[in-house]
Amino acid sequence: MTPALAREILQRSGEHLLLVLVSVALALLIALPLGLAVQGRPRLQRLLLAGANTVQTIPSLALFGLLLTVPLLGGIGPTPALVALILYALLPLLRGLITGLQQVPGGLLEAGRALGLSAVQVLLRVQLPLALPSLMAGLRVATVISVATATIAAAIGAGGLGVFIFRGIATVNNTLLLAGALPSAAIALAADAGLGALETRLQHQRRPRRRWALAIALAGAVLLAIALHGLAQRPAATVVIGAKGFSEQQLLGELLAQEIEAGTRLKVKREFSLGSTFLLHEAVRRGRIDGYVEYSGTAWSAILKQPESQRPADRRALWQRSRQLMAERFGLQMFPSLGFENSFAMLIRRADGERLGLRTLSQAVPAARRWRAAFGYEFLNRPDGWPGLARRYGFQLDSPPSAMDLGLTYRALAEGRVDLIAGDSTNGLIPALNLQILEDDRHYFPPYDAVPVFNAASLRRHPELVAVIESLAGRLSAPTMQRLNAAVDLEHRSPEQVIRQWRHEALPKATAP
Repeated sequence: MTPALAREILQRSGEHLLLVLVSVALALLIALPLGLAVQGRPRLQRLLLAGANTVQTIPSLALFGLLLTVPLLGGIGPTPALVALILYALLPLLRGLITGLQQVPGGLLEAGRALGLSAVQVLLRVQLPLALPSLMAGLRVATVISVATATIAAAIGAGGLGVFIFRGIATVNNTLLLAGALPSAAIALAADAGLGALETRLQHQRRPRRRWALAIALAGAVLLAIALHGLAQRPAATVVIGAKGFSEQQLLGELLAQEIEAGTRLKVKREFSLGSTFLLHEAVRRGRIDGYVEYSGTAWSAILKQPESQRPADRRALWQRSRQLMAERFGLQMFPSLGFENSFAMLIRRADGERLGLRTLSQAVPAARRWRAAFGYEFLNRPDGWPGLARRYGFQLDSPPSAMDLGLTYRALAEGRVDLIAGDSTNGLIPALNLQILEDDRHYFPPYDAVPVFNAASLRRHPELVAVIESLAGRLSAPTMQRLNAAVDLEHRSPEQVIRQWRHEALPKATAP
């Protein structure tokens, strides 16, 4: 493990802990009054538990995605993640509290009232102490659920240990997968053990119970304040650079980040696991990130949603028109190409191509009737993806294509589990796994030049960024990009290391003013 990875694991673990602590604390603050409000009202109890149970049936990734569309939550970042985690924690907390209160013998309540205790005193001195074991069990379950679910938060830019898991899946890197999974498991086990010890301590304390309750309440309040302060005062980067969830995007994001750090006095925060094109576009449009690297054909078809009939034949004209529309519609500035194109590459095994004599997509149409295909989620749904390609060439597969993470499709093809995938033309796995690109002989795909896209307001705040970004125009060739991708995907080196070495060898030294 490199020192840089160790530092990032500590940072991401801190983010993970903050998400869990804040969400569980807020869920407890919501569940307690709700549970007490429906006490003795069986119908309201059933309705409340049914509502909380319904939330549990929603897949976590779907819930995170739905909350992204709520304007009040501000899009990507920790806020929608916290809301999702709170919703998931409510059911075990409510069920534990309601069940614990229901199990209190009625005779004890009558005895308390007979002794002259008020309703509040009966609640505090009789009901809650007796319901404590059930409530603590619910708290332990809620905490463990939150630790596990918080890994999904990385998909919407909330940080945490899920960042490593998404990177590991995208690059098929077991080291990164373990860097996310093992600390997450350790946090869950430690939290469960700590809460179990606290529960035992509370149950065996008698007279000092009120003192312990006060101490716990004060400690919880302090921890909650620290957590909220930590989320608000997270080391704020002056510039935030984003990237999609595959190796090349992380390399290009790292290139932008390192050049900005070297050529200006600005600090850079990296958000390199934001997943889809549409998530990144919304993030840069709303100013949640300042810039990232897009592809001109993706901007034209998927973001601007321009019809194929209006697509300029010349790649320079397509870039100019896309640049104009991005500025007019979204307030974004598109910079010149970094120097290479990364097109969709329809891939088969080279052995199959040689055996069947296939070189182009048109030639592959008859053979594809016996093929199985697997595509990334975006390619299955994008305007310039599989549906349009199938219509243009008349593809009919043996079965509907499977949806699979892009990083896993290459291995699936090489291992014979599928026969056709849509990859990236600059991916280093293509030669390494002996795969073959089928030529797009009907020119379905537009040019996909790698172009930095930045929020225009960010550039007005930091005009020094413009010169740095423009200095990268034309600096990367397709073979160079494929070599850099291979260093990450095959040699399992970090994007930071790969880009730092390449900049040292290929780019002139930049000095901060």
